[in-house]
Amino acid sequence: MSKHKKDKNQDEPNKISEQEENKSEELGQNENIDADAAEKSEAKIAELEVQLKEWQDKFLRKAAEFENYKRRTENDQFNLINYAAESFITKLLPVVDDFERSMEHFDDLENNKSVKEGIKLVYEKLLKLLNEQGVKKMQTKGEPFNVDFHDALMQRKDTSVPPHTVLEEVEAGYLYRDKVIRHAKVVVSEESSSDDNEMTNEDSPESTSENEK
Repeated sequence: MSKHKKDKNQDEPNKISEQEENKSEELGQNENIDADAAEKSEAKIAELEVQLKEWQDKFLRKAAEFENYKRRTENDQFNLINYAAESFITKLLPVVDDFERSMEHFDDLENNKSVKEGIKLVYEKLLKLLNEQGVKKMQTKGEPFNVDFHDALMQRKDTSVPPHTVLEEVEAGYLYRDKVIRHAKVVVSEESSSDDNEMTNEDSPESTSENEK
């Protein structure tokens, strides 16, 4: 075997080992690249998850705001429909007051039968119209005083009724559906003092009869 051929055979294992080393280096580089790519992917996924959470929170807030807006709008529409005629009715009430004041003086007139009947007819039709629209006149006389419905103009002593009872109606109060659109102006009985109660007891028929015995 020649020297040249021998050297050639010895170089072949060296080349193979160099190739293997190159392959190992390439594999190591590829593994580093894959590790970097995996880290970048995980970081991107984490960033996207944070953004997704932020968008979910924004969506939930917007949904809640829309639900509140929808509820307010529905409530406003309900009030608008239910109480649409309130302003008109409030302006109409003084007319009713005038009718009532006029009817109080009917007895002062002579030969006024036809006038009476005409005005009463108009008044009754007007009240009927108001009732159909949901307007009702309050019944106040003899009722306990209630700040939700009554406006007390003055107090007056009256031992025939319990204290804080409506004695007289100065101006009628009105309800529109379930809402007070005008409080009734009333006169209310005073709360009797202890002295008054003692005097009342002394002057009562029972105490008198007992004294006579």
